[in-house]
This record gives sequence, C-alpha cells and structure tokens, in this order.
Amino acid sequence: MLGWQVRTDEPTWVTLANPDGGIAISFQLEDDFIRPTWPADSQHQQMMLHLDIKVDDLDEAGKHEVSTGAVLADFQPQDDGRVYRDPVGHPFGLFVDG
Repeated sequence: MLGWQVRTDEPTWVTLANPDGGIAISFQLEDDFIRPTWPADSQHQQMMLHLDIKVDDLDEAGKHEVSTGAVLADFQPQDDGRVYRDPVGHPFGLFVDG
C-alpha cells in the first residue's frame, strides 16, 4: 500500500522503512490480541492505532486495499474518506484532500 521496503522480517516482528528515509513503522505479534471494535465503544477492545493515508483516488485505492485483504468498514464517518479494516481487524483510513 505504501510502497515501503521491508527492513526487518522476523516471525514476531516486521519493520517497514520509507525508501526516501525518515520514519519507519514496526509491527509486533501479540499472542493475546483481541480484535478491536469499530466504531469504538466502552464495552469492547478499542483500536490501538489508526493510520490515515492520503490517496489521489478513493475508489482505486479502496479496490487495491480490498484486493490485499482489507474490508470496507460498515461505519463511515465522512464523505472524503473511507475506513477499512485490515485482515485482523485494525481500522485504517484512506482520504483525499478537498
């Protein structure tokens, strides 16, 4: 989705690095993971992180995300963005400027 490079790929840890330098994102396996609820409520596991990613075309970006295993969330809070859930349930957003 981001076009970033896999810097570390271990059984319980993956790091993605921006090829232009700067920040990286790491993901760690959690054996006691509980799928978050979206939208959040006080009775269930809430999201631990929410990435919002700027795209040029919501429909095309959404098709790409679905092809890689994401699911469009039932609840959509705004017109200029879309919330998807990754294969294990983490919500993330795609948005366009304007």
